[in-house]
Amino acid sequence: MSSTNPVVGATNPPLGGGAGLGISDGRASFLEVRARHGEPVSDGLDVPTATTRRTGAGLAGLEVTELDRSEKLAMMRSGELGSVHSWELVTAVDGPGTRMTVFLNGCPLRCLYCHNPDTLEMKDGEPVTAEALLARIKRYVPAFTATQGGLTISGGEVLQQPAFAARLLRGAKEMGVHTAIDTSGFLGAAMTDEMIADTDLVLLDIKSGDPDTYLKVTKRQLQPTLDFGRRLARSGLPGGVDHDDPVEVWVRFVLVPGLTDDVENVDIVARYAAELNEIRPGTVTRVEVLAFHNMGVDKWETLGREYELKDTPPPTPELLERVREQFRSRGLTTY
Repeated sequence: MSSTNPVVGATNPPLGGGAGLGISDGRASFLEVRARHGEPVSDGLDVPTATTRRTGAGLAGLEVTELDRSEKLAMMRSGELGSVHSWELVTAVDGPGTRMTVFLNGCPLRCLYCHNPDTLEMKDGEPVTAEALLARIKRYVPAFTATQGGLTISGGEVLQQPAFAARLLRGAKEMGVHTAIDTSGFLGAAMTDEMIADTDLVLLDIKSGDPDTYLKVTKRQLQPTLDFGRRLARSGLPGGVDHDDPVEVWVRFVLVPGLTDDVENVDIVARYAAELNEIRPGTVTRVEVLAFHNMGVDKWETLGREYELKDTPPPTPELLERVREQFRSRGLTTY
């Protein structure tokens, strides 16, 4: 088994949020580092960092493994190897504190507003071992401890590579690192009870409350996501797989004018989030209403794909506040 140059950058870094979410809030990343990807940074940590999501992602510091097809398939089945797009350190974006966010390739959804279309196909990622990623995670344990941060696995869709994700989650928990996954929940059935027990936080991306709108947005069915959220809530009940340390859920909702902004559509999502707290109080601790933007349109064009929402404007402050109030009216802490 041989490896290529360990410093491999991504020419088109994710815009963040996994599963098609774009988060670019302008907050500074780890230790206020403002170096561009691939350049030395002042803290000596050899880390791709950025002041926003539009720079700094890559595979810096990880060995990209060259294998023949049979070796690769066997290692992927066992979870020893994953198809990885990039990783980065961010602050207060993909969960609490400073976090190492790992973007996996492969996603079953085809969201109209996907900001990371370059993560949709597993074949487009680079083969990286779980061992290499866990070694990288270990380097940042002091930073995670100091900031109450940790590991977030994003994508693409995390649960398209469940065996690989399971190894990362287990390895991180063995180091005492807080763990999170960012998922649409569509493949929630692939998440084992053991994986739930190893996950502290699920960033659950609910694209729509209305099934027809969900189908239009994602080309997939809504029901698996709803079932997954309820399973997470029930897992923390007495006798559940993580009763002693229940998984926390942050619901994420992308607000797209003319697509997901219908009052009833939003209210269905709000009612569902509140329902999870009825199943187990404290399940949903946060709702994030994310404003649509079309910063990923250049990626679509590069890939030869038609971006149907290129003329859709971002939501107005008034619309954002209206939607946030719909969630707050259900007793949900909303940002």
